[in-house]
Amino acid sequence: MSTSGSIDPGAPEVAELATEVEGALLSAENVSKIFGGLVAVNDVTVAIPRKKIVSIIGPNGAGKTTFFNMLTGLYKPSRGKIVLDGADITGHRPDKIMAGGVARTFQNIRLFSTMTAVENVMVGQHARMRAGLIGSILRPPRVGREERGTREKARDMLGFVGLETKTFDELAINLSYGDQRRVEIARALASEPRLLLLDEPTAGMNPQESEVLTTFMKRLRDELDLSILLIEHDMKVVMGVSEHITVLDHGEKIAEGDPATVRANPRVIEAYLGKQG
Repeated sequence: MSTSGSIDPGAPEVAELATEVEGALLSAENVSKIFGGLVAVNDVTVAIPRKKIVSIIGPNGAGKTTFFNMLTGLYKPSRGKIVLDGADITGHRPDKIMAGGVARTFQNIRLFSTMTAVENVMVGQHARMRAGLIGSILRPPRVGREERGTREKARDMLGFVGLETKTFDELAINLSYGDQRRVEIARALASEPRLLLLDEPTAGMNPQESEVLTTFMKRLRDELDLSILLIEHDMKVVMGVSEHITVLDHGEKIAEGDPATVRANPRVIEAYLGKQG
């Protein structure tokens, strides 16, 4: 693996991250993913500290979404280990990982288009519901109480993410793009995660909407004590919200550090941020 232009492993910001790996909420350790003969992710190590916002950047095809998919159980790593709060979750099913406190959104919004905003968020709570299949069929009083509580919590969560009350019962397909994104984030939050993975959350947003979302991510970290892992192409968002940034290229980690360090890295400037005039 080429390390030309990457950050010196002895640099303070990298050393600081290394000291946090043991207490990290989630860590990917020397993780690789190989599809046939294609190495999509190669020997990547990333640690996500508690209550921090961490970003992964890189060009299309860098392996960012593949990496996300391994963290959330959609793909099983070909090599390496993924650890959540001290427990090895490598290759676990997505529902088990979500139950452990990891939620995500997708680059392409994946709402149930013919369900309302509230109903979409209720779906996100299923990992925390106790009714089960038998309870849903027999419907004892406790099931009705749980469903009412779930619906009320969904409405509270939609209000928290900034959706207007009048749209709560609108079908998802009729909502604006920005409101659909809010519903998707609310659905992820409904599972009560400790770690939230956001895949290109500002895609399709105008600068004002992106700025609002940047502020909201900080609010999520501060008010809900969340860790956030972000994939994002908008460098203004990345530099404005991240406490640590990892840079991937062709599946390999080529640089990492705080925003100032990454911004000043020659290889990152040339490949991702553009030449400075």
